[in-house]
Amino acid sequence: MSIMQYNGGSVIAMVGKDCVAIASDLRLGVQSLSIATNFQKIFPVTDRLYLGLPGLASDVATLHERFRLLTNMYTIKEEREIEPETFAQLVSSTLYEKRFGPYFIEPVVAGMQKTPSGGYKPFIAATDLIGCLNFAKDFVVAGTASEKLFGVAEGLWEPDLEAEDLFETISQTLLNAVDRDAFSGWGAVVHVITKDKVVTRKLKGRMD
Repeated sequence: MSIMQYNGGSVIAMVGKDCVAIASDLRLGVQSLSIATNFQKIFPVTDRLYLGLPGLASDVATLHERFRLLTNMYTIKEEREIEPETFAQLVSSTLYEKRFGPYFIEPVVAGMQKTPSGGYKPFIAATDLIGCLNFAKDFVVAGTASEKLFGVAEGLWEPDLEAEDLFETISQTLLNAVDRDAFSGWGAVVHVITKDKVVTRKLKGRMD
């Protein structure tokens, strides 16, 4: 078994019309033994930016604190909040620094990116464990249920989904995919991000 699958868990981010959503399951396990059903894998970075960290649980805690430090330093130095695209590059370079003894995490970044005209556009990205970035216009997935998430998302996702439809689509995608994966599940949490607000909802999943 891969060390990436040791604690289980999956994350998905999806783009909608003037909104973006990121969701994860809540399971923490040791291989097929479930330890907790409320393990946080998605963390707020700013009001409009969220980071998902699926992978080894100890590295989740380490990297969350590391990125919190780096974003706070950026805010103090630049005197402004970090934008999603800049943060994705920061995530990439932080992971690449440790490429010879990598963190066992595949981060997912989702947020609303400020445009030069003063508006906002949805932004999502994911990296592998040494920081190779993957920018997408539709959805990105990571974690033990990745293949199932790709399959369901391909069938359900449509361009320009409104916030409520995006929530429904990402919820159905995640719940259907983790039902087919022994290392993910036990409920889920979904964050739908617009330029004005973030709506967070918990979902009940199969508990077996």
